[in-house]
Amino acid sequence: MKRERWIKAVLFACASISVLTTLGIIATLLWESIGFFREVSIVEFFTGTQWTPLFVPQRFGVLPLITGTLMVTVLSALVALPIGVGSAIYLSEYAPKRVRKVVKPALEVLAGIPTVVYGYFALTFVTPIIRSILPETSVFNALSASIVLGIMLIPMVSSLSEDAMMAVPDSLRAGAYALGSTKFEVATRVVVPAALSGIVASFILALSRAIGETMIVTLAAGATPNLTLNPLESIQTMTAYIVQVSMGDTPHGSIEYRTLFAVGMTLFLITFAMNLLGQWVLRRYREVYD
Repeated sequence: MKRERWIKAVLFACASISVLTTLGIIATLLWESIGFFREVSIVEFFTGTQWTPLFVPQRFGVLPLITGTLMVTVLSALVALPIGVGSAIYLSEYAPKRVRKVVKPALEVLAGIPTVVYGYFALTFVTPIIRSILPETSVFNALSASIVLGIMLIPMVSSLSEDAMMAVPDSLRAGAYALGSTKFEVATRVVVPAALSGIVASFILALSRAIGETMIVTLAAGATPNLTLNPLESIQTMTAYIVQVSMGDTPHGSIEYRTLFAVGMTLFLITFAMNLLGQWVLRRYREVYD
């Protein structure tokens, strides 16, 4: 019994590490953000349209960073979500077992490629192709970053969606076939709706990953905080700005240094809201089968 208590204590300590780490991160962000908002109006921060904290005159409107982040996220979702779900439907409903054993690991290899490699791929391969088609495209632009980010997210959407579809009981498929449904109808009208909670959860997880991506957008999208919806122009995301300030040239304790934590807190709140949404979707639409 004594040994069991020790094991329980060790396991509890392991489980507590993640909670304490999260609390420490939140406390650090919150403390420095409070110091920032003592000097800068929170209204100006969230409604201002100019972001120049490192230049004179200083402007602290974070909207250009939020807009750039959301634009890259949406464009990457347009690449990742349809291809990811299509791949999952093929692997789950159409692919023979031999093909599945080859294709699924091949897809998941994409998830193991370092993001800095994706960033240089976007800058040196995708951007020249876009510029050959649309010459007005900037060297650093949101479109190439979004395309490559979407490619990086495909394995996540595909793998999680395929797992959700494989969990659907075969009795549902057999019933649909017995009613005269085609394979495509079974896949799209039976399997996908039955696995909807898992598919939507994969979407939200992929979007959260896109919002927090750093190296691809830093290398390919540029460092110009423009308030624009034109994906052919250079932009700056919240993560790219955090990288810029973290290079060590900003004096510790200055207002410029504290913008790092204000932007980080904003990014944390957005991703936290996405995770809460994902948990709600799982609880609300989860299908349980005997």
